[in-house]
Amino acid sequence: MVSPSGFILCTLAVWRIGHLLSQEDGPFELVIKFRKRLGQSFFGALLDCFHCVTLWIAIPFTLLLADTWLHGIIIWLALSGAASILFKLTEK
Repeated sequence: MVSPSGFILCTLAVWRIGHLLSQEDGPFELVIKFRKRLGQSFFGALLDCFHCVTLWIAIPFTLLLADTWLHGIIIWLALSGAASILFKLTEK
């Protein structure tokens, strides 16, 4: 069973990393340069979509929280979904 505090911390981390990679220029504009370098490739398009990015970012956090593969799928989707809800709540 996942602790509520562990889930919340992982959700915040997924949101933060996802937001940095898909919405921000980053420190010294490193992230925007990285996104421009990837261009319209698969990975470049992936970084244009916050919801897409969170699916990938949630994987390592899921590995920290899950104890079975079925539990992992549920946590993976829940982390990405919760980060997406935070994104909608914090959108300008």
